Amino acid sequence: MNIRFDGQTVIVTGAAHGFGRAISLAFAERGANVWACDVNRDGLALTEQQAREQGTALNVRVVDVTDREQIQAFVQEASGGERVDVLVNNAGGVLGQVGRPLEEISEEDWHAIFGVNVDGAFYFAQAVAPLMKARHSGRIVNISSGAGLGVSLTGIQAYASAKAAQIGLTRQLAHELGPFGITVNNVAPGFVRSNPTTERQWESYGEAGQRKLVEGIALKKLGTPEDIASAVLFFASEYAGWITGQVLSVDGGK
Repeated sequence: MNIRFDGQTVIVTGAAHGFGRAISLAFAERGANVWACDVNRDGLALTEQQAREQGTALNVRVVDVTDREQIQAFVQEASGGERVDVLVNNAGGVLGQVGRPLEEISEEDWHAIFGVNVDGAFYFAQAVAPLMKARHSGRIVNISSGAGLGVSLTGIQAYASAKAAQIGLTRQLAHELGPFGITVNNVAPGFVRSNPTTERQWESYGEAGQRKLVEGIALKKLGTPEDIASAVLFFASEYAGWITGQVLSVDGGK
């Protein structure tokens, strides 16, 4: 498969590191006009630098995915009011939270994780849908987690719940937007050492826990951010034109 996105406008959220950075660079390398956003300005600058080093370019903007007005303004700028071909809702995570007993979780902590993992995906889909409908074409790819299909390795209740909610949103939007030629799919990564949070999580397991985690993977190795990006590229490509409402686990085999 020779997957290219020449002339296409692609939006990637959460692009300051990890999956979002790898996804942004992969689309840019294949000819897309990439608009990458995050709240982490320094991380975005590094993503932009890496794009230049590979001989491509990115448009980067600081955007809070929980702020609907910021999202609307960003999508308007990126699209020129005309087109967004691909939306990748990658922004998410645990926001520095750690696993704690249920009764210790504050209302603010619960809603914060839902805000970045679910609300952001919903707001961005709302913003691009009219543009995609007008062109009768579009791809939306949400990045969830194995935690949304099972349980969270960190024990963070809100994270597992939010990722499961995002998968539900994917399936619902697939049916709503399908008549307009828009596909909506989901990539559920397994554990990947991709950012400072996952590095801390990896170190917390210790040597024995790390060995146990890897041994629980069919392929007996951890994946990379590029593995996740490859799945996104497929869903966004012409080869996935008759695939929608699906969740693809990219986890080395469980």
